[in-house]
Parts: sequence; C-alpha cells; structure tokens
Amino acid sequence: MHPPRSTRSSSTSLHSPSNYRINKPMLIKDITDTIEEAAPLALQESYDNAGLIIGDPGETCSGVLFCVDVTSDTVEEASRRGCNLIVSHHPLIFKGLKRLTGATMQQRAAIAAIKAGIAVYAAHTNLDAAENGVNHTLATMLGLTGITPLATPPGVIGNLSPALTATELVDRIKSVCGSPVTRCTVPPVHRLSRLALCGGSGAFLIDDAVAAGADAFLTSDVKYHDFVDNAERIFIIDIGHYESEKCTKQIFYHIVSKKFPNFALYYSETEKNPINYL
Repeated sequence: MHPPRSTRSSSTSLHSPSNYRINKPMLIKDITDTIEEAAPLALQESYDNAGLIIGDPGETCSGVLFCVDVTSDTVEEASRRGCNLIVSHHPLIFKGLKRLTGATMQQRAAIAAIKAGIAVYAAHTNLDAAENGVNHTLATMLGLTGITPLATPPGVIGNLSPALTATELVDRIKSVCGSPVTRCTVPPVHRLSRLALCGGSGAFLIDDAVAAGADAFLTSDVKYHDFVDNAERIFIIDIGHYESEKCTKQIFYHIVSKKFPNFALYYSETEKNPINYL
C-alpha cells in the first residue's frame, strides 16, 4: 500500500474538507492536531517525547514527509520535496540534549532541520496505543480477526482463520513486513490459531500473550534469555524493530489524507532499515 508520491493538485495545493475555509493557509498545527485527534498525546508513556519537537506550530505548512526515523538524509529529502514538516514515529529528541555541536547523528539531524526551517513532529507510544494505531494496523495487515487488546497496553491478540503452520505464519509475516529473515523459537508442530503481537520492543508482553491464550507472539528486540525462558510456553517470532513499525508511514498518511485529501504528502524514499542482513 503506497500513496502517490505527491497528492498536490495541479490547481491548488490547499484543498480542504468542507469545514476548513478555502484559501486559508495550511498550518503546521493543522497537520499535528489532526494526528493528535487519532493519537492523543495523553496516550504516550511517561518516558516518551511525542509531539512537536522542532518548529513553530503557527507556521504555514508547505508539505509533509512521513518516516520512521529522522536523519540528516530525511531532512534533506524533505527540503528537496518542498516539505517543511517531517512526521516520524520515533522522536528525534528522546532524552534531553545538552548541546548541539553536530557530534551525533541526532544532533546533526536537528541542526539540519533548524537550518532548513523544517518542523519535526513525532507520534510514538501514543500511536502504539491508539485505537487504530500500530498494533491494530499490523494485526489487520496480517489478516487477524476478532482483534482485542492484551491485558497490558499496547499489545493486541486476534484469530488466524484458518489456522496456520508455523512455517505458513512466518512466511506471511515476512511477506507483509518485508523482512528476509525472522528470529524464532523452535517451530511447534501443531497449527496456530491465535496470534498476539506488539510492534517495536514488546517482550515485556510475553506473559500477557500466554495468559490470553496466544499460540504465537510477534514482536521485536527479543533478548536471548526471553527466547530460552519461554521456548516451551509460546512460539516467539522476532521480525525486527523497523519491520514491525514501518507501517506507521501508512497510518500517518491515512490519518492526514482523510482530512486533507489533496495536500502534499510523501513517504520517505531515502529512509532505509538501519539494520542490514548479510
């Protein structure tokens, strides 16, 4: 599922729904407010830094670039495409910065965005926990039915119908998530009918997945001892962090384009998984 490279109209770049005054400039806050209607900042975890990180919310918005991570390359791409707003899943500034000297990738990207006049916004754990956020979207992409939350947010669980073998399930996950490999516990011989999942680092939900009756649990960043300790309890599938969350670009696009269907919206084409498989 890919949006067009640009949704800019040949007649005007500021088409709006009926309740949005024609010819009124699109502001940064119009985009960010729309995202927050779907993923309220109140849903973010206490340690998170979702929201507008760089920029003036009252500035006119010329276009939006969606990505998972903000880097110097994505800032350059946004500038080249005429976008002065980047919306990412992972916050560019997660913990407090004490200096901006360009010594780290994070600092260089922040400096580049400031110099280019590009605002940076993130929807992170609030998007994970949103009703139609990361995990519900991933579950839907994998064909799960009867999707419900796990006892601990933001994980979900759903039904596989028909039930799949471990190999069939892994093949489906690899195809949907675009990964050449997964890390798994020993594949069970019985068919799997219930899959729990959590995009990103979700190993803390293994107990909840087992308690909910899941046959398999999909997540990323699983530690060695989590595999060892749970090998006989549940089939664990680690798809990789980027692979489990790259659907956030589609989610952002769907949220914004639904309200502003003809505004200039782009997926990042320069962004790549920082983890390579040799």
